[in-house]
Amino acid sequence: MHIPSKFKQTNLDVLYQFIKDNPLGTLISSIDNDIDAIHIPFCLDTSEPMGAKLQGHVAKVNTICKKCIDGSEVLIIFHGPNAYISPNFYPSKIKTGKVVPTWNYSVVHVKGKISFKQESKWITNHLEKLTNTHESASQSNPWSMSDAPEEYTSKLVNAVVGLEIEIEDIIGNFKLSQNKSSDDYAGVVVGLEDSGKELESMLSKQMEKNKDRR
Repeated sequence: MHIPSKFKQTNLDVLYQFIKDNPLGTLISSIDNDIDAIHIPFCLDTSEPMGAKLQGHVAKVNTICKKCIDGSEVLIIFHGPNAYISPNFYPSKIKTGKVVPTWNYSVVHVKGKISFKQESKWITNHLEKLTNTHESASQSNPWSMSDAPEEYTSKLVNAVVGLEIEIEDIIGNFKLSQNKSSDDYAGVVVGLEDSGKELESMLSKQMEKNKDRR
C-alpha cells in the first residue's frame, strides 16, 4: 500500500486502538491464484511479549478452512469512517479557487500467518472474550454465554473454527487532510459535522482527535 508520508501511521498504540474501535476486519487470502475475502470481527491480543495476535472465528463450512492451511500469509484490513470532502469546506476556495474534491478515510493493514484452532476450549474462551468486550461496551445488563443453554452453545462452538494471525507487519493510512492548512483543516471538520450525517460526524470527530498529530 502506497502511503504519502503525511498520512502514514506507525504508532502501535494508535494502530491497536484503531483495531479495537473498528474490529470488523476484511481478511484477504490468496491460494493457488484464487483471491478470497471474508468479513469477521477480531479480538486483538497483546498479552504476550513475543508479539500481538488477531483472533477470530468462522463457520467450519467457510471456504477459507479449505483454501488456507496453517502458515498461509493473509492480509486483514480494518476500516474507519470515511467521507467525500467538498471544496466548499475549504476557506481557501474563496481566496484562490485552487481546490478540488477528495475523499478522507482511515485504514489499518495487518499482514501475518494464519493458524486454525479446533480445540473447543480455545474457541469458547475466544467467543466469551469477544462477547464480553462488546456487551460491556453497549449493554447496561450485558449478556453472557452462560445465559444460553449449555447444550445450545456447545453445538454452536462445535460448528466453528478459531482463527489466529500472528501480526508480522502493521501500518495505517490515515488520510485526514493533514496536507491542508490549519484553516482548511478546520473547515473540513466543521463541514463534516454540519452535514448531519452519522458517518461524516464520526469522521469529523476522528479528525478533531487527530489534529494534534498533524
